[in-house]
Amino acid sequence: MTNEFGSYIRECREAKKAVDRSFSLRQVAGRIDVQPSYLSKVERGSETPSEQKIRLLAQELNQDEDVLLALAGKVSTDLQQVIRKRPELFARVIRELATLPDHAVFRVVREVRDGKW
Repeated sequence: MTNEFGSYIRECREAKKAVDRSFSLRQVAGRIDVQPSYLSKVERGSETPSEQKIRLLAQELNQDEDVLLALAGKVSTDLQQVIRKRPELFARVIRELATLPDHAVFRVVREVRDGKW
């Protein structure tokens, strides 16, 4: 794991701690049911939490779960199941969409969702 995830978690927690003292490392660790030393290792990038702990951190820090999972180099279980059903198709779709600007991706998603295909 790169330290991008850990650094991001620390930044989010520290920003919240600046306005609410209940976001100390020790208190956040307690609320997500891990030891403070473990959360410290996560923030330093030497540990990667499970999907469940990442989801709890996302809720605690008011962050998007999928963004935190991606920063940690993980894909949510529900998305893995979708991809496993048609791996070649989804690999191709993701690679094609990767080069498009955000507005184009949103347009494709909207058209698919609205049945314009």
